[in-house]
Amino acid sequence: MLRLALVLKRSFPRLAGYAMLPLIGALFHLARRLGPERAADLGGALLRGLGPYLPVHRTLMANLRAAFPERGSDELREIARAAWDNLGRTGAEYAHLDTLFDYDPEIPETQRMEVVGLEHFYALRDDAKPGLIFSAHLGNWELPAIAAAKFGLEATAVYRAPNNPAAAKLVRTVRRKTMGGLAASGPGAVFAMQGVVERGGHLGQLIDQHFTRGVVVRFFGQPCLANPLLAKLARHHECPVHGARVVRLGNGRFRLELTPPLDLPRDAEGRIEVAGAMQAMTAVVESWIREEPGQWLWMHRRWRPAMLPRSAAPGAIAAAPSGEAGRSQANVISQDRS
Repeated sequence: MLRLALVLKRSFPRLAGYAMLPLIGALFHLARRLGPERAADLGGALLRGLGPYLPVHRTLMANLRAAFPERGSDELREIARAAWDNLGRTGAEYAHLDTLFDYDPEIPETQRMEVVGLEHFYALRDDAKPGLIFSAHLGNWELPAIAAAKFGLEATAVYRAPNNPAAAKLVRTVRRKTMGGLAASGPGAVFAMQGVVERGGHLGQLIDQHFTRGVVVRFFGQPCLANPLLAKLARHHECPVHGARVVRLGNGRFRLELTPPLDLPRDAEGRIEVAGAMQAMTAVVESWIREEPGQWLWMHRRWRPAMLPRSAAPGAIAAAPSGEAGRSQANVISQDRS
C-alpha cells in the first residue's frame, strides 16, 4: 500500500499534465483564431494580471533586487510587469510561429520583422564550416531558430522540454513545423550535439539558465553556473561563436540581431579557454538584458549559491561582465548595430 501511495504521489503531476491537454489545445486554437497581434495582447494582459499572484513571482522579484540593487521598488515592479507581459505574449505567439517570422530582405519595410547582422547569417551559411550560436530567453526566444531555417542555415536548436507533458507535446509539435534540427537536452544529448558540429552543421543554445555541472561565471556581478557546452565545442573545433537575440519592438514587431563572431579568450597554448569563453558569452547576455530588462525570463532561479563549488570565492572567479572583457564584447555589439 505504501509503495502504491508513493507511485501515485510521483505520478500525479504527470497525470495532471496530461489532463490539461484539452485545455492547452483549446487555448492554442483560440490564439490561432485571434491572430498574432490580438493573441499576444490577450496573453500579455492575462499574465500581467495573474503573474504577480503566482508563487514564482517571489523568485522574479528576488532576482530583480539582486540584479538591480540601485533601483527603487516601483521601478522593479514595473520591470516585473513587463516580464510577465513578455512571457504571456511569447506563450500566445506559439500558435503563430509558422507565420510570425515574415522577413523578406527584398521588402523589409512591409514586414513585422527587421534583421540586424544579416551578413553574418549568410557567412555562417556559406563558409562550409561549423558554427555556434548562443542566445537567451529574451523577447520571443523561439524566433532565432526559425530565422536560421528561413535563411537556409542548417542549424540544430538545443532545447529543454517543459515539465508539463501537455505543454511539452505542443511545443515539440510547433517547433518541428517551423525550425530546422532539434536536440532535446538530456542523457546522451551531448553526443548528438557533438555530431552536429563534426558534420559541419550549426548548433544554437540558450545559455542563460542554471546548469548544475557548469562552470562558474559572473552574471550581474554575482557568481552562477553556466553550461560550458558551446565553449568546449568552440575549443575543440575552432569554429566561430555568434550571439543572437530578439527584441520586442511593440505593435507586433520584432528585431532579430546576430552579432559578429566573438573574440574569445585563449590560454597560453592559444586554445579557447572554456570558463573565459562562457564568461564572454554571459557578458553579452547581461548587456542585452540591461538594455531591455522587461523582456528577460526573470522567473528562473539563475543564482544558486548553495550549488557553487568552494573555489567560487569572489577572487577565484573569471572577470565580471562589468570588467574589460564584458565591456569589449558589449562594444562589439554596439558597433555592429550602428
